[in-house]
Amino acid sequence: MSDIIDEVISTFRVSSIFKNRDYLMPDYVPDELPHREEQIRKVASILAPLYRGEKPNNIFIYGLTGTGKTAVTKFVLSNLHRKFPEKFRYIYINTRQSDTPYRILADLLEALSIKVPFTGLSIAELYRRLIKAINEYNLPIVIVLDEIDAFIKKYNDDILYRLSRINSEINKSKVSIIGITNDVKFVDSLDPRVKSSLGEEELVFPPYNADELEDILRKRAQMAFNDGVVSDNVIKLCAALAAREHGDARRALDLLRVAGEIAERLRDSKVKEEYVYIAKTEIERDRVHDIILTLPFHSKLVLAAVVLKSNDGGVLTTGAVYEEYLSLTRKLGVEAITQRRVSDILNELDMVGILTAKVVNRGRYGKTKEIKLAVDKNIVVKTLLESDNRFADIWS
Repeated sequence: MSDIIDEVISTFRVSSIFKNRDYLMPDYVPDELPHREEQIRKVASILAPLYRGEKPNNIFIYGLTGTGKTAVTKFVLSNLHRKFPEKFRYIYINTRQSDTPYRILADLLEALSIKVPFTGLSIAELYRRLIKAINEYNLPIVIVLDEIDAFIKKYNDDILYRLSRINSEINKSKVSIIGITNDVKFVDSLDPRVKSSLGEEELVFPPYNADELEDILRKRAQMAFNDGVVSDNVIKLCAALAAREHGDARRALDLLRVAGEIAERLRDSKVKEEYVYIAKTEIERDRVHDIILTLPFHSKLVLAAVVLKSNDGGVLTTGAVYEEYLSLTRKLGVEAITQRRVSDILNELDMVGILTAKVVNRGRYGKTKEIKLAVDKNIVVKTLLESDNRFADIWS
């Protein structure tokens, strides 16, 4: 049996495909960010007061997935810190990973070298310790909260409110917040006090176009792949497919990387266009799977209602989905949520690309949403069944 493992390892020991695949990974921040010069300049100008040891304005950065928000933020902060490390400190937190108020505050404390137990303290106690730690630090601190929209939808904006008030409770240091969100309408849902305090500066990142994506991919491909492995047609295809999905550079890089991994698995010496299409299917399946697994139960139930009503054909409306949802709650013996909340969930599922919920005007009948599943129905059903045993009662 060990011969099989040795055979697999020997295939990957000296790759004919990759020189260094890390250059295609989503967490890699390159030395240059092509086609984001304007955004770099804007973020740097807002943060420039750090050079004088002063607190810069808070920033909300908006833009769809893969438009360079995180990369630009990290790029500017790391470069500023390299130029004058004694002037400030910055802390980056992805709130999709640190996904509870406790974890966010604990991670902030640990970044300031204050150890806290994994659980067991109250939020109030963690906040008290954070204020004490920041006061002792005696430097401006920039806190980056990435994907903050997903966190707020799950837990409300209490953590943002606490952080927005923190400067009134410290005297030796000052804190600036950078909130990064995929949802342009996110700020509208915030408490007005939080909105006025944190929304001092707002930047919107536009999607990349196909030409810009090609340029980005060519630069990364030169670093990531061995010579002659990737053709220009493969790069153009990855860029074109990603451009269709709102100019997502992350998706373009994922397509190229996974296509390379497929070529490697098949022991091919070239990355072919057909591997890009296979990569697209694999990435879509994994993305849908991961999104559905993290959904709250009633969001999954609404999605199940959409799938079941889709079997009937025709246009789906919010009302039709809600009727099916109510039927499922009765079948499973769970308490239903309101139609308005179901409508919000449909918008959330639209935002993450699981379905489309387009508002249309029906004249004297008013406006309604036309709802359509945007991903493979079989993947949805399989993942719902995997995520919760109760769905077996629906698809039995």
